[in-house]
Amino acid sequence: MPCEYNSQQTCACTYFCPRHGKCCACVEHHRPLGEFPACFFSAEMEKTYDRNLEALLKDREKSREG
Repeated sequence: MPCEYNSQQTCACTYFCPRHGKCCACVEHHRPLGEFPACFFSAEMEKTYDRNLEALLKDREKSREG
C-alpha cells in the first residue's frame, strides 16, 4: 500500500520535514527511533519535539489531571 498525503487530515506536527502530512511515513520514521509522531501528543507537548515514550506518558498524565 503506497503512503500518500492525506489532504483530509490536518498534520499536527509543527516541525518541517519531507514526511509532513504523510502519517504512514511519519510512523515509519519514528518507530525505529523509539519515538511517536506529533499526532500522539497535545499541541503544547508537540512543540517540545520530545517524541519518546516517557514524554508521551507524561503528556497523557497531564491531560488526565486537566
